[in-house]
Amino acid sequence: MSEVPSPRLRISDQDRESALTALGEHMTVGRIDIDEFGDRSARITAAKTRGELAQIFLDLPEPHPRYDTPKAAVGEPGKPASTWAGISPTQRVMGALLPILFIATIALIITTGITWWFILVPIGISAVGEGIWGKGWENSHKKLGKQRRRELDG
Repeated sequence: MSEVPSPRLRISDQDRESALTALGEHMTVGRIDIDEFGDRSARITAAKTRGELAQIFLDLPEPHPRYDTPKAAVGEPGKPASTWAGISPTQRVMGALLPILFIATIALIITTGITWWFILVPIGISAVGEGIWGKGWENSHKKLGKQRRRELDG
């Protein structure tokens, strides 16, 4: 077995899940029986470090657990990366103002009796934003957050 990187480093729940998956594969191919699977899975659940986890797989060939490696966040040290990174300030302002503009327009129509077509102003601004920044530009920060989560999950 290859040497475990940082055997004293504490493991995460993701590391334990990876170990249980690998152990399940060993049971599926017949390297260990159900009783041994139960014993080893209890040890995996109780393990706190990479070294303890590696001890469980000493007599087994691959697959072994894969250890997560935290990715460095871009930005200032000690602060999480912003979900708004990669979105222009103009997009941010327009995305924030558009719902307010819709509400203000509806309130203006109700209170002053301006004709209903006035609602086309925020709709037009939304269409211009879509033409400039692409479909769904007002929700691009949500899409960017989902994309980052997928990248972090692997």
